[in-house]
Amino acid sequence: ARLFRQYGHEPRLMAAKFVSPYRMAGKSGKNDAADAQAICEAVRRPHMRFVPVKDESQQAMQCLHRIRQGFIEEKTATYNRLRGLISEFGVIAPQSTDALRHMVSEQKSSLPLQVQQCVNDLLEHIDRIEDNITEYDRILSRMAKTDHRSQRLMELKGIGPTTACALVASIGNAHDFKNGRQLAAWLGLTPSQYSSGGKSKLGRITKAGDSYLRTLLVQGARSVLIGAEKRTDLFSRWVCSLVDRRGYWRAVVAIAAKNARLCWASLHYGDDFRLYSAS
Repeated sequence: ARLFRQYGHEPRLMAAKFVSPYRMAGKSGKNDAADAQAICEAVRRPHMRFVPVKDESQQAMQCLHRIRQGFIEEKTATYNRLRGLISEFGVIAPQSTDALRHMVSEQKSSLPLQVQQCVNDLLEHIDRIEDNITEYDRILSRMAKTDHRSQRLMELKGIGPTTACALVASIGNAHDFKNGRQLAAWLGLTPSQYSSGGKSKLGRITKAGDSYLRTLLVQGARSVLIGAEKRTDLFSRWVCSLVDRRGYWRAVVAIAAKNARLCWASLHYGDDFRLYSAS
């Protein structure tokens, strides 16, 4: 897409799952002609959602996030492997990783020598993974401090360096979205709708789009709730009233959706965006 832009074209990237419904009915199998017809039909749809074209810096930043997320998943898998290994010998570990490490250190001497070697290797592997995650967090934090868009995003409550860098890497200046609600819907933070006979019913959030970005926003929203009852600013009072009226998890999702809208405004309007009015 970047190469085509250099030659004066306007490339549009579409996810394959949004194009396949336009493949002509009755076509047997998958071929280039049917795909070309479906692409031509899909690209002209007024509500087609396109994938933002990323520059090299955005793509490099996104590579850091993908590798970091891979380390986190590998760490979780290794802990589960360790938990399953010691359960074969009657040691049932709790879900908490800290409690798991504490139990392993206490019960390791009762295990066979070969199993002790396996446990030690797994723990060393986890330590190396945690060192890698810490290093990637340090790199992302440095990048966030040098990027003016990330700095503006970090002014919002619940948006840290990792989330700010991930948003900038994924959507850039957010010009591919008309408003903040489109971004929230793209991230799967808006409720699904069931309508029939003029009656509308809202259900759970759609959970569409980038699950990594959605997870970061939800985790940031949970951090906002910590100690919110002790703060007296307008946002904290709104958060506390939301928890009282709708419950903890609905409040978390509402804060994450609100932050997604605010992030769009911050990226779209740049320095003209003001979180609070002068009054």
